Amino acid sequence: MLTAPAAIPAATGVLYLHGFNSGSDSPKARLVASGCDALDAGPLPCATPQLPHRPNQALALAESLLATLGPRPLLVGSSMGGFLASCLAERHDLRGVLINPAVRPAGLVASWLGEAFVNDYTGERFSIEGAHRDELAGLTPARLDPRRYLVLLGTADETLDPRDAAAAYHGAAMILQPGGDHGFSALADFLPALFAHGGHRLNDDNS
Repeated sequence: MLTAPAAIPAATGVLYLHGFNSGSDSPKARLVASGCDALDAGPLPCATPQLPHRPNQALALAESLLATLGPRPLLVGSSMGGFLASCLAERHDLRGVLINPAVRPAGLVASWLGEAFVNDYTGERFSIEGAHRDELAGLTPARLDPRRYLVLLGTADETLDPRDAAAAYHGAAMILQPGGDHGFSALADFLPALFAHGGHRLNDDNS
């Protein structure tokens, strides 16, 4: 006799982590936050912090917010934020939705050493240093449990090769968007799947 699969425990909050040199008021951050206000079960606590550019500081800030989101927050991260969400998911036994996540970002950042950036959301200016690379290498999880994750990948990502994420998260629930870009501009179409991974349902007006 077949038994029904166990229901996903409902997430008690959502932590959205933006990508490298992005911001807490990015379109994806605002979209996820608005979705948290439009769930069948009622509004869900949501945090979309402005992350420091230094990886250790960014992870520490994100980790400090977990306690404000109940015992089972859903982690959502884009690009470098997807990497950080994976770090927290493995550390705290949580579920995560990853949007074009960075894989082995220490190697990626190594090619940017000395490059200067300006954050369009905060106006902050900074340069990539060896410490960025070293911190990312130190944070990289030894293993990933694919059962935790829903991975959203754009097949035409112009920044990261989606094949790297597909291999790193092999066995995870995965949605490929044909022609999707790195910014995953069609995220609104996938919000029902995002929240379903956290055991929630968007109300009919937003699904």
